[in-house]
Amino acid sequence: MGIIIALIVGGIAGWLASMVMGRDASMGIFWNIVVGIVGSVIGNFVGQYFGFSGSIQSFSIMGLITAFVGAVVLLLILNLIQRGRVR
Repeated sequence: MGIIIALIVGGIAGWLASMVMGRDASMGIFWNIVVGIVGSVIGNFVGQYFGFSGSIQSFSIMGLITAFVGAVVLLLILNLIQRGRVR
């Protein structure tokens, strides 16, 4: 059950991050889920240094926020690599 919740929360976090970063038109649902899950890993890694983290395997607001922030950071890095600047 944790994997299904992780896919749903990762998809929501990736979709929200792609909307904020202006990449929603170029990403499908699969990439939104991938960005959300990888963003969760990034968010938890960074969040450990600031004393917070959240899991997306059991739904919580902190897990969603952590995944969202990590996904935004991931898309920011991808924008820098692809275009050489931030949109």
